[in-house]
Amino acid sequence: MANHKLSQSLGDFVSQQTRPQGLYIQTTHGSLEVVVYRPAVVRFRANLMPSTREDFSYAVVAQPEANDFQVVDDQDVLTLTTGLLTVELSKFPLRVRCLTPDGATINEDDPAFGTAWMGDQVTTYKKLQPGERFLGLGEKTGNLDRRGAAYVNWNTDSFAYGPDSDPLYASFPFYLGVVPPYRTAGGTTKRHGLAYGIFMDNSYRSYFNFGASNDRFASFAAEDGEMDYYFFHGSVAEILADYTWLTGRMPLPPRWSLGYQQCRYSYYPDKEVLNLARTFREKQIPADVIHLDIHHMDAYKIFSWDHQRFAEHRKLLAELKAMGFEVVVICDPGIKVEPGYAAYEEGLAQDIFVKYPDGTNHTAQVWPGWCHFPDFTNPRARAWWAGQLQSYLTDGIRGFWNDMNEPASWGQRNPDLVEHDFEGQRASHRQAHNIYGLQMCRSTFEGAKQALAENSPPGERPFVLTRAAYNGIQRYAAVWTGDNTSSDDHMLAGVRLVNSLGLTGVAFAGYDVGGFVGEPSVALFARWISLGAFAPFFRGHTMINTRDQEPWAFGEEVEAISRNYISLRYRLLPYIYATFYEATQNGLPVARSLAIAYTHDAKIYDPQYQNEYLFGEYLLVAPVVSTKELAKIYLPDGMWYNLYDNQMQPGEQELVVECPLETLPVFVRAGAIVPMQSLVQHTGQATDGTLHLHVYYLASLPGFENEPFYTKTSFVYYEDDGRSYAHEMDNFYRRVITYSDAEGQVVLGEVEGRYPSQFTTIKLILHGFDEIGERLLVNGQAVAVHEERLTMIESIASFDPLGRENLTIQQINKVAVFANENGEMVVSW
Repeated sequence: MANHKLSQSLGDFVSQQTRPQGLYIQTTHGSLEVVVYRPAVVRFRANLMPSTREDFSYAVVAQPEANDFQVVDDQDVLTLTTGLLTVELSKFPLRVRCLTPDGATINEDDPAFGTAWMGDQVTTYKKLQPGERFLGLGEKTGNLDRRGAAYVNWNTDSFAYGPDSDPLYASFPFYLGVVPPYRTAGGTTKRHGLAYGIFMDNSYRSYFNFGASNDRFASFAAEDGEMDYYFFHGSVAEILADYTWLTGRMPLPPRWSLGYQQCRYSYYPDKEVLNLARTFREKQIPADVIHLDIHHMDAYKIFSWDHQRFAEHRKLLAELKAMGFEVVVICDPGIKVEPGYAAYEEGLAQDIFVKYPDGTNHTAQVWPGWCHFPDFTNPRARAWWAGQLQSYLTDGIRGFWNDMNEPASWGQRNPDLVEHDFEGQRASHRQAHNIYGLQMCRSTFEGAKQALAENSPPGERPFVLTRAAYNGIQRYAAVWTGDNTSSDDHMLAGVRLVNSLGLTGVAFAGYDVGGFVGEPSVALFARWISLGAFAPFFRGHTMINTRDQEPWAFGEEVEAISRNYISLRYRLLPYIYATFYEATQNGLPVARSLAIAYTHDAKIYDPQYQNEYLFGEYLLVAPVVSTKELAKIYLPDGMWYNLYDNQMQPGEQELVVECPLETLPVFVRAGAIVPMQSLVQHTGQATDGTLHLHVYYLASLPGFENEPFYTKTSFVYYEDDGRSYAHEMDNFYRRVITYSDAEGQVVLGEVEGRYPSQFTTIKLILHGFDEIGERLLVNGQAVAVHEERLTMIESIASFDPLGRENLTIQQINKVAVFANENGEMVVSW
């Protein structure tokens, strides 16, 4: 009987060439390129046969930097060192091992398998290490620690998906490995904890196995194409900085997109939309955005309006704009096959649709009926799409909601043989499917940005929201987690999805508050909207034929809770906007899994606590289900203040907290610097001109005085006009604010940039500074200090049948008010 080899590896080392950016190694069965992009970023590109395709990626935008590295070639091992990373390449057979400069193994190939092919499918097998954890992969359900699970990457229209469904709408073949510290039986540390990242840049259907059904290896595989992956080493924050350097960082979104957004499938006719907007203003519930779903269109045809439901849509848009509302319109990719329909006729004339191999246009059914689909991998199609957007832009629309862009169609199975241009390289749908949504968002963002810049330099920032995505989507769009359902499990799963997206470079992400499918209970909506206030993207949404799901639709008590937390969101906008700015600089997300700052704390991976996260650098949010008024939470290392009552707790402890429906558990890290503002009803409304600068005392509780939790903290404060690209021409306001307990001062560094701050006055609010006297010094000048009562959220006691008016949560803080100056300001006590 013939012996058919089922798996083919690269084989043995044959020869190597040292190149300016790394190594090229010939093997008995193929080749391996090792390219140093940065000292802690190395690319591995393996092929059985020499590649005939251009080295091309839709995800990667960076080029290798000039790096000093050394190569040592001995009899059995080829070693490349960068200063931050050592790559050992065993020759017989060829296997990869990555180590720290002092020789600790970070990650290594399974010695028997390495990288291997089974037919067209290529897999890299990595040896499992004791206690190793796995994070990331973007929009994936399940636990924070993905050890023991397996996943598929194939963008899927997953309506009403379950809390453990896979795959979903977006594919991110990038994950983080966490290797815990190793200690001897006596407790001596033999190895400090390590972290690494792996991004497999292959857009075919892919598979990730983190020790599922085996105790030997973790693996990542693609159905076809090259084995092309990037290896990152450092802290989790450093890895995210390098990963987003490689795949691009998000641009600053328009400030209005950070406010509350209201949606349903669908708001119509125009009178209903106007009534919705007026109700927000009458009830004084802040909001910035109304979304229009598919019923605003003529027979669901994109770039059209239903002139019965929206007889004078330009007048409607102008009225909404005057009330401080932006409008986001849904954009589905399917172009209806209908003679006389302008988008269809122009698309045919410009030959921009995806095709079968025989040259005919692919046709599938979606909302409008039989449709063709733009080939967004074709530059000509992207230019055509930009032209189609012009009518929206002329009407004043600046927000675009890219939906159904997996791409979805009835039947949910686009034929594999459909072809895409792929920048002139031609590719089947098997390769193009997972990047279709990415390229649609690119077309939308770049087209809108260019048109707006041409119309009024330096242009306005468009907002793009997407359902489908691939690595690099952060350059173009925010991501929402699709058609979730109204349940506590889905609320908590949404938190983990957003946190996981943050671990994959997507800082701007969110979920449909209240759930899209089904109807939330009164308690569930109340809990969900308070939680949504601490999500990067904050939108309420529900589907057709469900009950109303606006903040006032669940009774007076929930209306008050909604107003409280939406209002808190708007007061926090200076903190939130500066945090978004930080994401543009270093790739750190806005909603931060505790794995970023507390990587090797085993408690944060406990399913009881895995939903907790940091909102920005200093606010810890502990999600709880709607049915609980007591919750068990975990506070990691440090000292923590309850946001509402200023009570301080030491970290590294589990505790039970009260969490009645009106109070979501939120804690503030000691040493926090949190800028806030007066309440506005939308982001275009002027504040009272005072920046509320909250600073939280660093000292520890009695008995913990000698614990060096923190000694100094800082915050990069940032402003600009919030709408244009003028900030790219130095028209911004940035200053570093530093708090030092040892020196007894807060220093507001000298202002950088030419933009005048909207705040002329600073109100310094000192939390926990009980020893501060009646004066402090601002640049040597005495300023009076007074005590002031503060409530972070208003009381809703009037709706409480138990009459708990006396339990209104208040704080008493030390407060000083002084003028805001551009030079360095030293506040001391």
